[in-house]
Amino acid sequence: MPKLTRRKFIKRGILASIGLVLLDSLWFEKYVIDWNYFDISKSQKNKIKIIQISDLHFDQLRYFHKSIAKKINLIKPDIIFITGDSVDKTEKIDSLNDFLQLIDNSIKKYAITGNWEYWGKVDLIKLKNTYSKNNCELLINQNKTISIKNRKISIIGIDDLVGGNADFGKAVENLKQTETNIVLSHCPEYRDIITKQKENLNIDLVLSGHTHGGQITIFGIAPFKPKGSGKYLKGWYKESNPKMYISKGIGTSILPIRFGARAEMVEMVEMEI
Repeated sequence: MPKLTRRKFIKRGILASIGLVLLDSLWFEKYVIDWNYFDISKSQKNKIKIIQISDLHFDQLRYFHKSIAKKINLIKPDIIFITGDSVDKTEKIDSLNDFLQLIDNSIKKYAITGNWEYWGKVDLIKLKNTYSKNNCELLINQNKTISIKNRKISIIGIDDLVGGNADFGKAVENLKQTETNIVLSHCPEYRDIITKQKENLNIDLVLSGHTHGGQITIFGIAPFKPKGSGKYLKGWYKESNPKMYISKGIGTSILPIRFGARAEMVEMVEMEI
């Protein structure tokens, strides 16, 4: 048996480490989805279940997409929010439709645009129609009031800050007074504008995406964040109102890897805001 020298040992160790990093960034963090659960209930009454899907960057229907749809159907949420960057080309809408058809059509869904829907010049009419046939409403600077479990909830969908024309004032026009107001805003930086413009309007929660949690982070630090991220990166921001959650999302952009920013589904199960 040949003797393992110190040099060979170090070399093999380096190669093994590189292999593990590649396996992690090219497969594990992209396809083994981290399901994060939060209960921010104020009481035990009239709780609702919310699922947030963000930054799908849909290319083709893959096994992990099917697993996501299957788990959503098991959870049986009251609402699903899709917070932008679902597709970056019109021709990918059909694959997105294949995914949405796997999810129980009776679950009401609301979606917003992200920057890539604009940068990729996606046909928004086709996207809206595809969402519609899957019981999903695309909100572009619009609001919708729904009733769930004897509670009125207003959903405010903001157009994308970077690629679109984000307009909070327009989005809250004719907004009905309800117990709960939820804002969907792809770019988290827009939270700062909402804070300035909301006046006396109570915003209970902002749901965002866009950052991918940095997509590539080193010791928790993101060397690059896309325009529209502002001072935000991922997770909860509760230091002031409105509180905001930023999902790391599912897909990738520019580089097909994730490192230190595992793909995420957000499950705000049994939640009353």
